[in-house]
Amino acid sequence: MHDSRCNQPLGDGAIRSAVRAEVAAIAAVDALEQTQIDDTLAWIDSGAQLFRQVKPATPPKHLVSYFVVHDGSHVLLADHRNAQLWLPTGGHVDDGEHPRSTVERELQEELGFAMPHPVGPPLMLTASTTVGLTAGHTDVSLWYQVRVQRDQAIRFDAGEFVAVGWFAFDEVPFDRCDPHMARFLRKCRQTAA
Repeated sequence: MHDSRCNQPLGDGAIRSAVRAEVAAIAAVDALEQTQIDDTLAWIDSGAQLFRQVKPATPPKHLVSYFVVHDGSHVLLADHRNAQLWLPTGGHVDDGEHPRSTVERELQEELGFAMPHPVGPPLMLTASTTVGLTAGHTDVSLWYQVRVQRDQAIRFDAGEFVAVGWFAFDEVPFDRCDPHMARFLRKCRQTAA
């Protein structure tokens, strides 16, 4: 359930606790995800900086909120200029910001529409070394779902994306996509069943 307090900057202890709760609530789909969840919980508990302080990669490991826009059979992906991949939309979590607030903020900034339903808990977590023009740092990504109809009006951020497009789950360009996209869609289907 979305907590209205999520829109207010939180102190380190409160935000660390909130992020930990988001991660701990994720049911791993496979051994890789369980390992990444365990590593992320240890990272959170270590007291390390969780949020990017300087673009593109300081600290070299930081928190991201992905939000996967879909209608249950098709997914909206963005051709990301820097990553040079078709990715779900999302962004770096600001210092003191709840990851669900990042979803709301970035949805408006990147796709030009407001959240059509309360932001639910993340469905998946990944920790990946980035590729493309800003390669080499680690994004710890919480994967949230945004359910919309495909006729949803979209005004994408042309500075960040070359294009956006709807893809049937089975027709996603996995060879030019986030390496965890197939796992996410599999998990999405399993939880919908």
